[in-house]
Amino acid sequence: METEEDKTSSVSDPELRFGFGRNWERFLSTLNETRLQNSQETLQEFWPEGAESVSFLDIGSGSGTFSLAARRLGATVTSFDYDEFSVACTRKLKELYFAEDPEWQIEQGSALDENYVRSLGQFDIVYSWGVLHHTGAMWQALGNAAIPVTSGGLLVVAIYNDQGWKSRLWKIIKQVYCSGLAGRWLITATFVPLFLLGFFMIDLLKLRNPFARYHSRHDSRGMSVLTDIIDWIGGYPFEVAAADQIIEFYQQRGFILKQKKLTNGLGCNEFVFQKD
Repeated sequence: METEEDKTSSVSDPELRFGFGRNWERFLSTLNETRLQNSQETLQEFWPEGAESVSFLDIGSGSGTFSLAARRLGATVTSFDYDEFSVACTRKLKELYFAEDPEWQIEQGSALDENYVRSLGQFDIVYSWGVLHHTGAMWQALGNAAIPVTSGGLLVVAIYNDQGWKSRLWKIIKQVYCSGLAGRWLITATFVPLFLLGFFMIDLLKLRNPFARYHSRHDSRGMSVLTDIIDWIGGYPFEVAAADQIIEFYQQRGFILKQKKLTNGLGCNEFVFQKD
């Protein structure tokens, strides 16, 4: 179990940082109404019932898909991301669907900048799915994410599951991917075919059409197959946590666990906390 001292991690070398924004630029070409609807349905799993107005903060907006989904649900949205290309992706979606809309603000900022996060104000929902473990200082970012949640508001986070030695191995793989062109080609050529073959075999064993996921969606969040694979194999900085660590961390800060979806393998543990 990680101690509080262990939770003060240093920011990783900026040269070893995955270009999430570039990946999201490629994803936008595959975005369609079906994927947007899937994203909205994901938000509706925890969306406050009967609320006339909801303020929504998207920490690490990425492609902007979930900011857009929140706006389509009627929320007043603030989106920010560290990556300039992710910010550009989010702005592009706004131009396509909510041009000139004053109820959707988009900025470039860092989840590690406490003063910046405080300056944003208070929100009914603070959403950061699969982001904070890529900051290079995950526990600091998790703490900052709690700051803008209003009393009674929701904090929705998803953090990579700690798999012990497997997580340590994946960290090395991601470092190699981000080390340069040769590393990127080596890891891509090795692991993309392995993942695609694995998906193919799983679909066959479950008597599903193995090609359906490529022309519809990969998961319930509406993300495409290739986007998810590249995001996973290249996503560095990379940190992990056990579910109990995340729950204890936020309980100590006055949050109550409302929902959780846990995994025993690759991927994220998902949490919905309410500020007490």
